Amino acid sequence: MNNTAIVQTENLSKWYGEVMGVNDVSLTIHPGITGLLGPNGAGKTSLIKLMTGQLKPNKGTLKVLGQPVWNNPRLTRRVGYCPDIELAYQFMSGFEFVTFFATLSGYDKAEVESRSLRVLETVDMLSAKDRPIGSYSKGMRQRIKLAQALVHEPELLFLDEPLTGLDPVGRRHTLALLSELAEQGISMVVSSHILYEIEAMTETILLIHQGRILAEGTISDIRALIDEHPHKVYLSADEPRRLAQVCLPFEDILSVTFGDETGDVILETTKPDAFYARLPQILIENKLNVSQLYSPDDNLSAVFKYLVG
Repeated sequence: MNNTAIVQTENLSKWYGEVMGVNDVSLTIHPGITGLLGPNGAGKTSLIKLMTGQLKPNKGTLKVLGQPVWNNPRLTRRVGYCPDIELAYQFMSGFEFVTFFATLSGYDKAEVESRSLRVLETVDMLSAKDRPIGSYSKGMRQRIKLAQALVHEPELLFLDEPLTGLDPVGRRHTLALLSELAEQGISMVVSSHILYEIEAMTETILLIHQGRILAEGTISDIRALIDEHPHKVYLSADEPRRLAQVCLPFEDILSVTFGDETGDVILETTKPDAFYARLPQILIENKLNVSQLYSPDDNLSAVFKYLVG
């Protein structure tokens, strides 16, 4: 076991009949925030349920915080879990819900109440603590789920799709809260199929598809895997045809086309970094004006689609 690892697996597999949920996964997750990314049905929830001891592996080994996971109540006290499913206890108030889980952790009545009030304040739900969960908005329900995961002060949080369905304000609030928790030293494994949301939280990512880990590392590490993947760059220029004429002779430019809007030029290059580096000089030397530049391929989403494809 790697002493710095919070999660370590070797040849981990879980299947449901003939369906593979997790397929021969070997990985090491270190402290901090790690994003587990993949489309719906990729195996994210199965992997998290294995890591939280809700599922027993069919094959392989799994350790969390240096301990075996399956049937290990002592480890359960050190981790928190925020599921992707809707809460079942809609009739409970938020306070009742959190105190219920605090009681399951074995605290006495006074400790249960003080911990519950403290964590409700942390997730900004103190003012709504006496309302039934059934009356909560999506963002409030996500925060109350997070509260129950935090009430026993875990060292490690597993968050399954914590931003799903949130409006922009709720998403921003949740991201800020997770950032604060990370600063307090709580490590997290956060799953999502919304790639830009993970980019807002961390650069450390695992890409999963059909139960297998496609790639792992930082965003830049994964981008380095596909440096030769052609990138499209969109530019809006005052003189699009002259810009195309100047750029086309370079060896790394595969094609130049014109967009639907007047002035749009679409370049395809195998070396985007080199292109971006020389572009200012090209514009100055040729007295060309570019008002907008962006690349839809220059983000994690494009990397994921390319690796899956």
